[in-house]
Amino acid sequence: FASWEQRPSVQSRTRPSPGRRTTHRPTTVTMASSLAMASASNASLKSSNFHGKKVVSRAKASSSVVNTQVVAAGAPLGRKLRVAVVGGGPAGACAAETLAKGGCEAFLIERKMDNCKPCGGAIPLCMVGEFDLPEEIIDRKVTKMKMISPSNRAVDVGQTLNDKEYIGMCRREVMDDFLRRRAKSVGANLINGLFMKLEDPGIGNGAITIQYNDYEGDSKVGVPKTMEVDVVIGADGANSRVAKNIDAGEYDYAIAFQERIKIPDEKMEYYKDLAEMYVGDDVSPDFYGWVFPKYDHVAVGTGTVVNKTAIKTYQAAMRKRAEEKCAGGKIIRVEAHPIPEHPRPRRVQGRVTLVGDAAGYVTKCSGEGIYFAAKSGRMAAEAVVEKSKNGTLAVDEADLRSYLDKWDRKYWATYKVLDILQKVFYRSNPAREAFVEMCADEYVQKMTFDSYLYKTVVPGNPIDDIKLLGNTIASVVRANALRNAGKSAVPM
Repeated sequence: FASWEQRPSVQSRTRPSPGRRTTHRPTTVTMASSLAMASASNASLKSSNFHGKKVVSRAKASSSVVNTQVVAAGAPLGRKLRVAVVGGGPAGACAAETLAKGGCEAFLIERKMDNCKPCGGAIPLCMVGEFDLPEEIIDRKVTKMKMISPSNRAVDVGQTLNDKEYIGMCRREVMDDFLRRRAKSVGANLINGLFMKLEDPGIGNGAITIQYNDYEGDSKVGVPKTMEVDVVIGADGANSRVAKNIDAGEYDYAIAFQERIKIPDEKMEYYKDLAEMYVGDDVSPDFYGWVFPKYDHVAVGTGTVVNKTAIKTYQAAMRKRAEEKCAGGKIIRVEAHPIPEHPRPRRVQGRVTLVGDAAGYVTKCSGEGIYFAAKSGRMAAEAVVEKSKNGTLAVDEADLRSYLDKWDRKYWATYKVLDILQKVFYRSNPAREAFVEMCADEYVQKMTFDSYLYKTVVPGNPIDDIKLLGNTIASVVRANALRNAGKSAVPM
C-alpha cells in the first residue's frame, strides 16, 4: 500500500510510535452497499442557535509584534506555532478547532461564511459522537432507504437497523456554520477572506507568506493583505488554490448537480425518515441519483464523471423518475459543484498539506466525503500538535507526512474497494439491476450499515460470507450475460 502519491525523499527522524489504531478494511460485498447514504428525522431547527445566522468577523490576523522567523524542525519557537487553515468546511473547521485546542495559533480563512455547498448531506452515526455534533444540526434521521433499479424495481434497505441507529441528514450551511463557530469558541481566529496564493511553501526554515483578500465588515471589495505563518493546511475544496500552489497535480472529478425542492407537506411526510437512490443509464452513466430529505424540503440530484456536459439531461431524468413523489414541488435552489474522484498525486510539500476535497478524499461508488473531510482535517491537525509539542516546537515536512502515513494505512483499502465496486456495478444497466438485487439480502444490509455507520467492519459469519460471495459472483456473471445478449441482439 506504499502510497497514493509520488513522494520526494525526505530525511526521516525518530518518531514516537503511533498509538493503537483501528483499520477500516472493507470487503467487496460490504462496501457494495456503502451506497446506502441518506438522510432523515424531524429534528427541528427552529430553536437552533445556528439556524439562519452568519459568522461575524474575526480576530486580527496580522501581528507585527510576533517574531515569525522559523527555526529548524524540533527547535523551540519561543511563541505559539502559527497555522493558516484555508477553507472553512468540515475539514478546515475541524482542523482549526484541533489546532486551537492543542496550543497552536490557528487562522481559519473562509470567503463564504454562509456558503451552501451542493452536497447530499449524509453523515454516518459514528460522526455524531466522534465529533460531538448536536441534534439541532441534524435535519432528519434516515432509518429507511429505497434502492431503485433501472427497471424501477425498488428494494427496501434498513431492516437491520436498531431503534437507535440512523443516517444523519444535514444542510451544509448549518453544519459548517456550527463547526466554524465551535472552532472560534476555543480560540481559532476566523478570517472572512479569500486566499490568493502563497510563496515559498516552507521548503526551508523561512516563514510561509500567504496573500489573501480581507472582506472584514461585509466589504464587497477585498483588501489585499499578507500573513506569515509556520504551516498551511489546504482545506479549500476540489478547486483548491493551495493545491495549485504546491503543484499537487490534477485529478479527474465528477460534477454533482442538485436541486432543492419544496414539496407539499403530505409528500414530505413520505420522506420524513426515508431516502431514495436511483441507478440507471438515464440518471447517470457512472454514478447514481438521489432524493434526500432535508429540514423542510428534499434534495434531488445526480452526478457523473464520464459525461459532464450532459449533467442537466441526467438531472431532468432524475426529476422524471421521482416526479410522482415530488409532484407539486417548487425548486428553491439549484446547485452544482465538482467532486474529486481520487486523491491527488501530491498531498504535502514543505510545511503545506492538503485535507478533505482538496486532497481528493471522496469515496467512489457512494460519493461520501463529509466524514472523511472532517476526519482528515482533525488527523492533520493532530499530527501538527503532536510533533510541535502543543505548538512550542518547529515542524517540517516529515512531521506532516506522519498524518498521511496514518491516513493511508487506515483508509487506503476503503477507497480501493469502492473504486472496484463502481467499475463493476455501475458499468451497465444489467450490472445495476444485479447490484439492486444484492441489496435485498439482509446480510448485505447488515454488513453495509455496520461499515457505513461506524466506519469499521465487524467480522461476519464465515458461512454467510461464502454464500454472499457466491451470490455476488452469480450476480456479476448474470449481469455480464445480459449485457452481452443486449449487445448481440439484432433490432427488428
